[in-house]
Amino acid sequence: MNSVIVVSRIDSGDKSWLKREARRAGVSMAQFVRLLIREKRERTERRERPSDIFRRHFGPEHGVELPPRGRYGYKPPAFVGEGDA
Repeated sequence: MNSVIVVSRIDSGDKSWLKREARRAGVSMAQFVRLLIREKRERTERRERPSDIFRRHFGPEHGVELPPRGRYGYKPPAFVGEGDA
């Protein structure tokens, strides 16, 4: 499935950079933009979560016993009203 995106009002400096980098890579500007988008998406999708980083540095192999993963709900505090006391 092919999609078309039109981007208008690109800064002239950005456009010059894009042309130059596409020429260096030996591809069209459109292909270069596709490559940039794919690279950014792949980097974003494999980004580590803070919990993964924590486990890597403080996990069982480093002598720290961590609780099992889970979701912890939030229960708002119950306030006693004037007439409830």
